[in-house]
Amino acid sequence: MTWDEIWPLLWKATGETVYMTGVAALFTVVFGLAIGVLLILTDAGGLRPARPVNKVLGAVVNVGRSLPFLILMVAIIPFTKLVAGTSYGNSAAIVPLTVGAIPFYARLVEAALREVDPGVIAAARAMGASLREIVVKVLLREARPGLVSGLTVTVIALVGYTAMAGTVGAGGLGYLAISYGYERFETKVMIATVVVLIALVQLVQMAGDVAARRLGHR
Repeated sequence: MTWDEIWPLLWKATGETVYMTGVAALFTVVFGLAIGVLLILTDAGGLRPARPVNKVLGAVVNVGRSLPFLILMVAIIPFTKLVAGTSYGNSAAIVPLTVGAIPFYARLVEAALREVDPGVIAAARAMGASLREIVVKVLLREARPGLVSGLTVTVIALVGYTAMAGTVGAGGLGYLAISYGYERFETKVMIATVVVLIALVQLVQMAGDVAARRLGHR
């Protein structure tokens, strides 16, 4: 293949990878943040201790984190079909990507929230702040650098997940690397996809580092 033939394929695959990663990251932030907050609130020393709820949530998160992505993707094919209407293509891949990333990010959220100074929380409670105010204005606000760093790690993991999803027909850079770079022995395609994947990861990491530093200085 010539580079004139490779570039259109590369641009299309990169767009698909960014699309899958971006949409999955959006859902991951919403649900992962909620679960992480619930894990903190329902913990033994939390603001709303509820041991049964905490144990169930923790078990679900642990199970989700323990499954390799490829196995998870195959295991939830019926659920993917139910949600997306199909199990094939980049839109369908968003379902297992999200399911796989939510427990990962939830634990990172939990870890970031645990770093918040208990004295700040105690002061907010002493001033009569409601639970919602403590969560939004104290916990989440104080933990912003950690939350952003955790999101950065999660998005990078999602980029890797999309590459794996591409090997089973989800599209994106993974599909391009397998279908052209590997199966057709197009070395240039393989090298190009690797370079683009590295560039995407570097861009995400740099953006996350800048955001975390700025939030940490406020």
